[in-house]
Amino acid sequence: MMKVLIIDNEAPIRAGLRLQLETFFPEMDALQEATGVSTGIISIESFQPDIVFLDVEMDDGTGIDLMRKIGSYNFQLIFITAHNKYAVDAFKFSAIDFLLKPIDTDDLLTSLEKATSNLKNKNLKEQIQVLNESMNAISLEQKKIVLKDKDSIYFVKVNEIIRCHAEGPYTEFYTTKGQKITISKNLKEYEEMLEPFGFIRAHHSHLINIRKIIRFDKTDGCNLIMENNDEVPVSQRKKEHLMEIIAQL
Repeated sequence: MMKVLIIDNEAPIRAGLRLQLETFFPEMDALQEATGVSTGIISIESFQPDIVFLDVEMDDGTGIDLMRKIGSYNFQLIFITAHNKYAVDAFKFSAIDFLLKPIDTDDLLTSLEKATSNLKNKNLKEQIQVLNESMNAISLEQKKIVLKDKDSIYFVKVNEIIRCHAEGPYTEFYTTKGQKITISKNLKEYEEMLEPFGFIRAHHSHLINIRKIIRFDKTDGCNLIMENNDEVPVSQRKKEHLMEIIAQL
């Protein structure tokens, strides 16, 4: 059985989430609520929850402020946030679970399923750091993305990603450190995340970092030669646009 803590300064959100949990989460045997950063810290220390639902913006600070102030994380964390694209993008880069307000029951159940299967998250502190960096303006050289496979969590600098390759429902990442990291998410999701940082779809199966292109090879069809000497095919409809981009580099 599990103990759940809700930390949110909005009473209707707390009440609604409490009702959803009591109705759809029979594994819960105890639930407490807190209204902000200071009361949240006290509740975490005294209640020792298994799962914490944490609001991003509260009257006396942010959820990230709270996480910085507590010493260790012995619980699974699910952030609650209003629909803000900037915040949502930050959560995707950090790979920390989050729910949008108003909370959809199906999304809640999906988050609970993930939380109960991964109660001991040893990387949460590092993920919070990535989230904090993504929430604040930092240079491309410092920006990181969290990549999770079934066995490991990787903290990868965005400017170290050379290219991404779609392999069925998976995405393969190739980095300047010689890594090949396979993630069970589709390429489209990463295209939306990485496009603002100089990544472009060269082919329906390939997303490339334009800063890692060495040359455009036209001798055998159209291929991009990347920094690690990988060859990436260029689709006909992408060719002209890519040549314009390369000319500006």
